[in-house]
Amino acid sequence: MDVKLLFLLIFVNFNLAWSGKHDLYEGCSVYGLVLRDTEDLRILSNLEVDLDLDIWRRGMPGVRDAIVMTTPNNRQLFFEEIDKHGIEYYGKINDVVEVLEKHEEEVTSYKMQRNKALPFNDYPTYAQVNEYLERIASENPDIVTLVNAGPSFEERDVKYLKISTSNFTDPNKPIYFMDATIHAREWVTTPVALYSIHRLVEDLRGEERDLLDDIDWIIMPIVNPDGYEYSHTTDRLWRRTRSYRPELNATCYGVDGNRNFDVNFNTVGVSSDPCSDVYPGPEAFSEPETGYVRDILLENDRIQIYLNIHSYGNYILYGFGNATLPENVARIHQVGASMGAHIDVKKLSKANYYAVGNSNLVLYHSSGSAQDYGQMIVPFSYTLELPGYEYGFLVEPEYIEQINVETWAGIVESARMIKLFYNERLNK
Repeated sequence: MDVKLLFLLIFVNFNLAWSGKHDLYEGCSVYGLVLRDTEDLRILSNLEVDLDLDIWRRGMPGVRDAIVMTTPNNRQLFFEEIDKHGIEYYGKINDVVEVLEKHEEEVTSYKMQRNKALPFNDYPTYAQVNEYLERIASENPDIVTLVNAGPSFEERDVKYLKISTSNFTDPNKPIYFMDATIHAREWVTTPVALYSIHRLVEDLRGEERDLLDDIDWIIMPIVNPDGYEYSHTTDRLWRRTRSYRPELNATCYGVDGNRNFDVNFNTVGVSSDPCSDVYPGPEAFSEPETGYVRDILLENDRIQIYLNIHSYGNYILYGFGNATLPENVARIHQVGASMGAHIDVKKLSKANYYAVGNSNLVLYHSSGSAQDYGQMIVPFSYTLELPGYEYGFLVEPEYIEQINVETWAGIVESARMIKLFYNERLNK
């Protein structure tokens, strides 16, 4: 059979199999909100909880509009509230189902055209990510160790790599810890973590040799494998974990992993409704997945920087979500600003420049975040929000390579800066 005909048949059968997959978003639409001040941000944050509003991008008053998805159940109340407060809005996506179907087709077509695309230049499945981690570890046993942190709620292994020329025994080397996809629908974050592994192990360039010689690395590409898998098979916009506690709610699954950490837990920016996308869970670290991140932070006293990778919005944020600031905030901002500047040098012209600052002051109040918990333990802790361009969470796969390359430039800069600060501390 002709290869092109075979691909066409596969493509048609795939789409027939998945027809109706996105029907749960029937009648959903997406709107932009023109934010004028922090009061508009506060109103939006309240609507998120009160109306179970899905906020795709928080926005920045006077700089970037907020992007929200409404459902047939909350749209009328949403319009009533924003009209009451005089917040300007405009339509962005009239039919979410149509956009999701188009995105599915684009991803499928991309995979067919690049049949052997490496995972860091693709939207890989959970299984493909594990295969890549296992191959890298088996082919580079002198510098790479594969670690299975433990099972997720649904018994999927949560794996990460430790990369070191000295087997993590050199006290003079700081540790750089990054993770991705704590929010399942943020697919573009996983390739960035995988690309970082690739550049450190498979494609280490002479001018970046210091990154491996002078720094140890811990990279966890998928914090939330259950949600990630579910977003591939069932619900592309699924955000939470997939834990099930029928004693709390018989129909709703999961919690917001990025509200589940033990720092100002369950205080601001959360909902008590177990069905909400910002439900923090019944208690801090109720999810095994967030517990593994905690354990890495606590078990490695040389970690100097923690990078929790998200999408989307072009932000580099730091603690704390309640608007208090770390003692070393000046240096935290310095590293974050330099990281953003190095990314911006390589960004596409249509992309926003990275905004850098305290997560509360730049965006909104929050509690129980990975970023804030990391800041309680290590000197530098950040939330990195990658570009969404005009696509939001549904970035076309053709942009993955661009995002990888530009983000790596920022990671390189931040790594060298924390190495410098670590050396200063050791020499005091």
